[in-house]
Amino acid sequence: MDQAPGSPQGPQDHGPEDQSPRGSGGTPVCYRHPGRETGIRCTRCDRPICPDCMVSASVGFQCPECVRGAAGTGHAPGASRPRTIAGGTVAADPRLLTKLLIVINLAVFVLVRVRPSLLGSLVLIGEWPPAPWGSTEGVAEGEWYRLITSMFTHEAVWHIAFNMLSLWWLGGPLEAALGRARFLTLYLVSGLAGGALTYLLEGPSTASLGASGAIFGLFGATAVLMRRLNYDMRPVLVLLAINLIFTFGWSNIAWQAHIGGLVAGLVMGYAMVHAPRERRTLVQYGTCAVVLGVVVVMVLLRTLQLT
Repeated sequence: MDQAPGSPQGPQDHGPEDQSPRGSGGTPVCYRHPGRETGIRCTRCDRPICPDCMVSASVGFQCPECVRGAAGTGHAPGASRPRTIAGGTVAADPRLLTKLLIVINLAVFVLVRVRPSLLGSLVLIGEWPPAPWGSTEGVAEGEWYRLITSMFTHEAVWHIAFNMLSLWWLGGPLEAALGRARFLTLYLVSGLAGGALTYLLEGPSTASLGASGAIFGLFGATAVLMRRLNYDMRPVLVLLAINLIFTFGWSNIAWQAHIGGLVAGLVMGYAMVHAPRERRTLVQYGTCAVVLGVVVVMVLLRTLQLT
């Protein structure tokens, strides 16, 4: 993401009235991204900063320039390293993984278009053909990789278009706020949770695509993050409500994947942005491990039932 150049500045005296640039609604805008309204300010220089720019500090948040300006103060290198609100390292390109995930999804979509026969090997299916003919393929037959490949598989153009727009819109801010490792963990485990719930509840011979499970996980984590930052949650809640209406009102949609991913995203997102600083990593990845453990249990239970 392009960033406006800037240099470290000390605290500014705004005088009797705050002269920070403001958006059309009168809300201050980020000094590094003038198009983004924000209610968060750097605790050192008092300039407005958006989620992509804020770095978690001992009290409040700081902008990247102030954090870099504090380097060389005698602290250990790790102590002055910029950190996100979730404790991740601030990256030069906060959307790198989001871009890579979009590329992977598009590549799989194009590959399936070129070789349609591949789709049957990538989708999530429990057992095929069903009893009593004897199973030859499916997760129950040991093809657990389908829980992963189905996360990157789309059949219709409208489906991948909607999911990739959502991934770009939600993934960038989340990746910037959580850090790359936490963001990737959230994405993958949410997708697995959606696939596992589909495998558990859907008919064993029904083939499904689990890509939307990971997207709904991002919806859940975004809602938690916006609540944590006291942002206006109405836009994301309205969009989530519209998606849930389509989920339960449109035929041929695996609602299990949407709900499984959403719940997993809410749980892991809450742990990532609310974990106490002194035990942050343990709480964050411990929660992700618990969610992944639930996924494994669901898959094992369904496999035992089918076999």
